[in-house]
Amino acid sequence: QVHPVESGGGLVQAGGSLRLSCAASGRNFNNYAMGWFRQAPGKEREFVAVIGGSGMPTMYADSVKGRFTISRDNAKNTMYLQMNNLKPDDTAVYYCTADQSFLSVKRGNVGSWGQGTQVTVSS
Repeated sequence: QVHPVESGGGLVQAGGSLRLSCAASGRNFNNYAMGWFRQAPGKEREFVAVIGGSGMPTMYADSVKGRFTISRDNAKNTMYLQMNNLKPDDTAVYYCTADQSFLSVKRGNVGSWGQGTQVTVSS
């Protein structure tokens, strides 16, 4: 099993960009689909993006499609989320997760979550 740890959050103005990283310890990283979720204050955790073990396929929530890009570097056991044209509604704690099942990651039905990284977008 892999254990994900997020980094890269921060404060940015609307229209700006951030790149989140998720480093995963454990073996056989490329056997795991990886995903990003986020949780805003007072709201439930929601799906953002998911990527297969080889880097394909990828899927995105409609709210981030065209602005966010998920990618991974299996040689570094790291996954990324490039976030462009950020909006105040993107403000949330972003969580990284992993599972050997792509669909389980997309549904958030997994047992391994990172501790989260805060992203704040000011208007």
